[in-house]
Amino acid sequence: MTGGRVLPGTRRATGVGRTTRARRTTGPLAALLAAVTLAVTVAGSAAGCGIAPTDVQERAKPPTVEVPPPSKTIYLLKNDQLALEPADVESDTVESLLTALFAASSQPLGDRDTALRGFTFEGIEDSLNPVQRDEVQLPRTSTLTVFVKGDGRLSKLGKAQIVCTAQQDAAFEQVKIVHKYANRPSRTEGRFICGDLK
Repeated sequence: MTGGRVLPGTRRATGVGRTTRARRTTGPLAALLAAVTLAVTVAGSAAGCGIAPTDVQERAKPPTVEVPPPSKTIYLLKNDQLALEPADVESDTVESLLTALFAASSQPLGDRDTALRGFTFEGIEDSLNPVQRDEVQLPRTSTLTVFVKGDGRLSKLGKAQIVCTAQQDAAFEQVKIVHKYANRPSRTEGRFICGDLK
């Protein structure tokens, strides 16, 4: 400072009687530092996970849940175990499959067998579409009622054949079997799911 004059490139400190030189960063040095910092950051990111970045690619459709259609098969027996067999039916409706299941009792089955000999299929009733009673709509359920007729006792294997054949239609959560007799009242055998009878 000369005679109270501030030289170019300096400034007077507030409240202090001395001057300090202003700090300036030169243009080329700042550009070099920025370039080095960017290079280190990019290199660190790429090396950090060991995987080179790529574009997002759609390899396949996202997974969805689909209910499989009923198949044209029925459950017969082999060595006292359930065995899935093709059924000679035009339609894969539950009623068609159960008709074929009971009809198998009168056909040659080779090494297969059935526990439904002496029983006949009398029809089905489902509750997927609620019925109206006295102007009140009953709640919608997914129970299939199967009516069978015969004087003998329906064994666990016979029930399994009926229930597992019917539940190939995934719409039915359970199957109710009603046993009809010629000379006495009908009897409900119970409500079943295939997995409990296997």
